[in-house]
Formats: sequence, C-alpha cells, structure tokens
Amino acid sequence: MQPKARKAYVPGLAALLVAVVAGCSGGGAADGAVTDTKPGGPSTATTAQPGKYRTLREPCGSVPRSMLKDLLPGAASLPEDQQTKVYQGTASVTYDTDRRVGCSWKATSPDASNQLVIDLERVVSYDPAVSDADRAQEVFTRKETAAGLSPASGTPGGTPSASGKGGAGTDTAPGATTQTGSPSGSGSPSGTPSGSPSDGTTPDGLEPRVLDGPGDAAFLDDVLARPGAAAQQRTVSVVFRTSNVIVTVRYSEQPAHPTVVPDSKELQDKARGLARTLNEQLNE
Repeated sequence: MQPKARKAYVPGLAALLVAVVAGCSGGGAADGAVTDTKPGGPSTATTAQPGKYRTLREPCGSVPRSMLKDLLPGAASLPEDQQTKVYQGTASVTYDTDRRVGCSWKATSPDASNQLVIDLERVVSYDPAVSDADRAQEVFTRKETAAGLSPASGTPGGTPSASGKGGAGTDTAPGATTQTGSPSGSGSPSGTPSGSPSDGTTPDGLEPRVLDGPGDAAFLDDVLARPGAAAQQRTVSVVFRTSNVIVTVRYSEQPAHPTVVPDSKELQDKARGLARTLNEQLNE
C-alpha cells in the first residue's frame, strides 16, 4: 500500500509571512489616519484657522443717517432731493465685493467742505500655515508704519506727548511726525511738526498715535495740508483691524476762509465715533 501523501502547508505559511511583513512596515495607522513616515516629520498636517469674516457689509448703508448729518453739515441746507443723494454716498469701484468695498460722501457749505471715505478690506491668506487674521495684521502693520508709527504689537506704545496725556481715552501719543504715504491720502509733506492750535498744527495729545480700540488693533493719523494758497485741509484717518478685516475711516474738512484751521479734536472725535460704530456692526 502506498503511503499517504503529506499535506502541504505552504499557502498558510505564505499568508503568515505576508502578515508579519505588513505589520513591520508601519505604513498605516490603526485608525486609518495618514501619518508621515519620514524621519523627523510631523505626524499630522496642520492648517491655520480661516478668518472670522467671509463676506463684507454693504458700505454706503453702513453709516447711520444721524451720523452723516453730523459729519456733513453742509448737506442740511440742500433741497430734500439733493440731501438724499448726498446721504446715499458713492460706492467705490471694486472687482470683488467679498474682498474689498468702500463708499464716499461729500458736502459743501458756505463755511467749509467736508468729505468722508470708508474702506473695508477682507484679507485672505493663501499660505495654509498662516491664518487670515495673522496676514491681516501684517497688512495693518504696513499701514501703521506708513503713518510714521511704530508697530504696537497689540498694545499702545511710544513716548507720551509733552502735555503728559495720550489724547482722548487711554491712547498714547508716540510723538512721531506725520509721514508721507499715510492712509489719510492727503499728500501732505512729511515731517509736519507738533505745535499749538494757533499755528495750525496738531495740538499736543492729539498727534498721530496708536489707539486702544476699536477692534484688535487701531491707530489714528492727523494731517494738515495746504492744497492751495488759500486753503487749509485737515484729514483724520482711523484705521483698525478686527480679525481678518481692516477698516479705514478717513474724514476731512477744508474751511472756506484761508485763515481758519480745522479743529483736530472735533474731527478726531467724529472719525473715532464712526469707527466704533463700524466695529460694532462687524461684531453683530
């Protein structure tokens, strides 16, 4: 009788070897997550947080009518239909209203001409390692530097003014002179010195400075320009950042009489009041 053939266990042994090799390779994780197997590499990829804001408000309807009446006193003497047109404002021309919008208003009276401009920019970071808010802070810092101010690093800084006060609120005046390229856009010469209200320059304590608010970071610029031989125009700009949105409020006044100098405090108070309103709207 022929002996029975011994059964082959090769298939089972091959399966065992495959399992052992797969277990030693370390190519997968128990939970199915993809891991980085390169020496020293991170275990998971990190992506910066997106910005708080994905869209922007319609700008021309953002300023309350009551504030426009205060900011543009010359409109009060106009006929009703012309008042309505002035208060409607003129929208800025932009190519992406989810990224940038703006609006401007202007009114002239026998005493002075006033102009208001607001600009809202939503900053987006295309670097996955940099958040939208951090990228917006970089843009804000460039604007702050262009105004002749040192970056605030999140807190007011600089040297107090000679009066020992930091202006309205708890602001601190760095004592820096106004520089060209400031967001006020008035084109005034750089190096405008500080002085008393009588000589037409910015009074002590009201110089361009870092602000405590509104938003996450803010600053104010105040520029007196002489666009013509018989005119003096003051432009106050308040720029602030809230998360990944940067807002600029630019308010100017040019008196009709050449010897009249626009009042810094009045213009600054009005511009700051509007900036606070816009910040509240963003956080509604």
